[in-house]
Amino acid sequence: MTEELRIGRRSVRLTSPDKILFPGDGVTKSDLAAYYVDVAPAIVPHLHNRPFTLKRYPYGIRGQAYFHKQAPKGKPPWLPTRQFRTWPRDGGSRLVDFTLVNEPAALLWRVQMNCIDMNAWYSRVDKPERPDYVVFDLDPPESRNGFVQAIRVAHLVREALERLELRSYVKTSGADGIHVLVPITRRSSYADTYELAERVSRGLEAENPGLVTTEWLKKKRRGVLVDHRQNGHGKTIASVYSVRPKPGAPVSTPLRWEELGEKVRPRDFGRREALERIERHGDLFEPVLRGGQALGPALKALRE
Repeated sequence: MTEELRIGRRSVRLTSPDKILFPGDGVTKSDLAAYYVDVAPAIVPHLHNRPFTLKRYPYGIRGQAYFHKQAPKGKPPWLPTRQFRTWPRDGGSRLVDFTLVNEPAALLWRVQMNCIDMNAWYSRVDKPERPDYVVFDLDPPESRNGFVQAIRVAHLVREALERLELRSYVKTSGADGIHVLVPITRRSSYADTYELAERVSRGLEAENPGLVTTEWLKKKRRGVLVDHRQNGHGKTIASVYSVRPKPGAPVSTPLRWEELGEKVRPRDFGRREALERIERHGDLFEPVLRGGQALGPALKALRE
């Protein structure tokens, strides 16, 4: 069984549209495609011209997923690619043709490829070494009040950035954590963004022992991990408005800082809630696309 979906000037064929990707919730491949059609005007600008890594779930969220960076054979001729060198963990380097999401139909093609979440680089193809933002990835401990702690730490991150005269924007990760993004001018390197995130994170760790940690090993960790290591060339982050492969099909949803209170839970926001919020508030992450903040003065202050 196939389903032909028209979006803009394209037609995308969806095979096995009734395939259940979220057992227990009954969310099908067709349901996922319908959401991405609706959210396309908000999400495509955040993915535009960014090298994209396919994370494919051929057997749904309970099955084995795999990453696919190279553009697969048989991709539509209208789907653009850009080639970049990558350095796999097993050594060496290779050239990879990354696909891009520059129009709504490209989202549907990714659903056809059994992608659930949309993962793209922090930089764009014209300046691949110049990221658009700094990322603070907050991972709460596995305890009853772990997410409440993560909320407290997110506000500590915001306050630390405000002291450096940097604006930040917050979203649920859609999984179990929180993402704080700092939009910047496209002049800083990944080394700069890593340094800023590390200095801020380690400073908060020193000021808030037991609540904030930068410890990578879970067995040694106490408190909320503020992960500065997510800033690096070729790293990807689940985009704002991306569905995540978790029960309930939660969505990575932007919030106003004043909305991030202790009653918020990581999976409060599904597809319907995300679309309703866009209807009500517009795209709260639109300022992230505008950048505009220089990192130099903040780095200088931190080094002193």
